[in-house]
Amino acid sequence: MEKKSSRTKKQEQTLPPLENFETATAELEQIVTNMETGKMSLEEALSAYKRGVELLQYCQHVLKDSQQQIKILETNILKNFVTPEQDAS
Repeated sequence: MEKKSSRTKKQEQTLPPLENFETATAELEQIVTNMETGKMSLEEALSAYKRGVELLQYCQHVLKDSQQQIKILETNILKNFVTPEQDAS
């Protein structure tokens, strides 16, 4: 059992870091496609599932941060926005 654990840790260490949202979603889509074929061993499927969860959490975090930034931007823009008609009066 020890050999499998250390082998999995080595595989996880060689995974590329998450660069951006688009890269993460593309990798996640590839994982889903590969898993849907049903040709993965149990160990490969578990490893792919773990990576998929990591990618999903990363994407959700990026989306949440982006939504928060949009809310902040919209709040500031709506507060300070003056239409030309308001400016003329």
